[in-house]
Amino acid sequence: MEPNNRRSFLKKATLATTSLGLGLMDHSAAFAPKKTKNKLPKWRGFNLLDFFSPEMERGRKNKEEYLRWMADWGFDFVRIPMSYPSYLNFDRTKPIRPDEVLNFDEERLEEIDRLVDLSHKYGLHVSLNLHRAPGFCINAGFIEPYNLWEDDEALEAFCAHWEMWSKRYKNISSKKLSFDLVNEPYKRQDPNDQHSPGGPVPVEEYRKVAKAALATIKGINKKRLVIADGNGGGGIAVPELADLDLHQSCRGYFPMHISHHKASWVYKDPDSLPDPSWPAAHNNTYYGREQLEKHYAPWIELLKKGVGVHCGECGCYNKTPHKVFLAWFGDVLDILHENGIGFGIWEFSGTFGVLNSGRTDIAYEDWYGEKLDREMLNLLMKYA
Repeated sequence: MEPNNRRSFLKKATLATTSLGLGLMDHSAAFAPKKTKNKLPKWRGFNLLDFFSPEMERGRKNKEEYLRWMADWGFDFVRIPMSYPSYLNFDRTKPIRPDEVLNFDEERLEEIDRLVDLSHKYGLHVSLNLHRAPGFCINAGFIEPYNLWEDDEALEAFCAHWEMWSKRYKNISSKKLSFDLVNEPYKRQDPNDQHSPGGPVPVEEYRKVAKAALATIKGINKKRLVIADGNGGGGIAVPELADLDLHQSCRGYFPMHISHHKASWVYKDPDSLPDPSWPAAHNNTYYGREQLEKHYAPWIELLKKGVGVHCGECGCYNKTPHKVFLAWFGDVLDILHENGIGFGIWEFSGTFGVLNSGRTDIAYEDWYGEKLDREMLNLLMKYA
C-alpha cells in the first residue's frame, strides 16, 4: 500500500470509531473566533540525526522501516539537522581551517541525498538544517575557525554552503523540501565552550546572517521555503525578521527543568537534581499551563504578522519521570495544535524518541524487535 493510501486508511479507521458521537457535537464551536491561519503547514514528525555529528559515521542512523512507520502512523515531516564537517573532506586529526570549510565530499553528500530521497519515498516533508554551521554551533565538541555572527569570512562560507544545497536541490518542490538556516542561534563569550556564558545573538547580527543566506537561496530558487530558528537557543521569537521572506521555528523545551532534566550537556552536576513535577513550583517559580501559554504568546503574535511558525524541535530527555513528561507535553502539544503549529520530536529512536528511549520507569511494547513507548506514541498520534 502506498504511503498516502496507508495514511488515509489509518485516519478513516480512526474517524469510523468516533462517528457515533457526531450527533452530540457542540455546534457553538462554529461561532468561535477564528484562529490566525498559519502560513506553514502543520507538519508533524521527527528529527533524524544521521548527520548530526561532525563525524558522519557517528550519526544515529535511522532504518528505512522507521520512515515507513512514521508515515503509517500519520506523520508527514522529518527535520535533518546536519553538522557541516560531516560532509567535508579535510584532515580530521586537526582543527578545521577556514580554507577547508568548502571541501565538499561528493560521496558524503550522496549519503544525505539518499536520506532525503528515502524520506520523500514515504511522503515525508524534509526540513534540511545546518545544526553546525561554519562558525557556530550551540553544542561543543568541534573547534570552529571563526565566528559566524562577527566574521565576514564565516558568513561567506555559511552562504556558500546554502548555495551548494540550493543548487543541489533546486528542482525539488518546496512542498517536499524546506531549508532551516541555522540551529538555535546563541552567542557565547567563548564560542567553542558549551558552558561559556552567553545569550541571544544581537538582533542586528542575526538579521545580517539570515538576510545574506536568504538572498543566496532565493537567488537560486525564489520559491524555496526558508525557516529561521528562534533566537537565544531557539525559544525567542524574532519579530525583527518578520519583514523578510522567512518563516520561523520555535522549540518545545520550556521549561528546561522538565524537558532536559539531568541532561549532562545542560547541567554541570545533573545527578544532584531532584525529580520535577508538572504543574508545580520550581526554584520559587510556578510552572503550569498558563505559563506555557505566556511562553508561546510571542509566537502567536508572529502568526498574526503573517509569519509561518513551526516547532522544529521538542520532546523530553529520558530522565524526566514518564508521567511528568506526558502531563507536561500534553499541554505543549495542545497549545501548538490550537494555533495550527506542527512539531518535530527531537528524534524517533533514542533518548527523546518513541523507540528505544532507555527509560527505566515504563514497560515498553515490543515492536518488531524495537522498544516502543506506546503511551508517548498515542499522545503524538492525537495530533498526527
